[in-house]
Amino acid sequence: MSENTHHSFTLVITGAPYTTQAPQTALAFARAAIAKGHTIDRIFLYGDGVHLASSLTTPPSDETHWPNAWATFLSANRVPGVACVASALRRGLVDENEQKRHELTSSNLLAPFEIAGLGEWVEGNIKSSKTLYFHGGH
Repeated sequence: MSENTHHSFTLVITGAPYTTQAPQTALAFARAAIAKGHTIDRIFLYGDGVHLASSLTTPPSDETHWPNAWATFLSANRVPGVACVASALRRGLVDENEQKRHELTSSNLLAPFEIAGLGEWVEGNIKSSKTLYFHGGH
């Protein structure tokens, strides 16, 4: 990233917290980019990355709570965090709308994350000057 060039980024996270480094690496990048004056347009969670948006994650007290760390970053920097609806539903992640639609007993989406379709990913690719992927790696 050049010092004189402003970039805007969409970050796509496909790796789950606690089983991959993808969310941690993406958050470190996002913090550094903001510190250098760049913009994060949105975070898009896909595949196992949607686990990052679960309000039910409860790591041991001596570990970083990655969903909360991301939620704090998103709120503080007014960055939209979007979980792919198909990936979320397959993995048991639902917001209040999906809870009602599927007649489930509860929702478990962590604010400020939201659930949306792949159109959000497409829009991010169009709007941002760069799209970066943080995969789980296998």
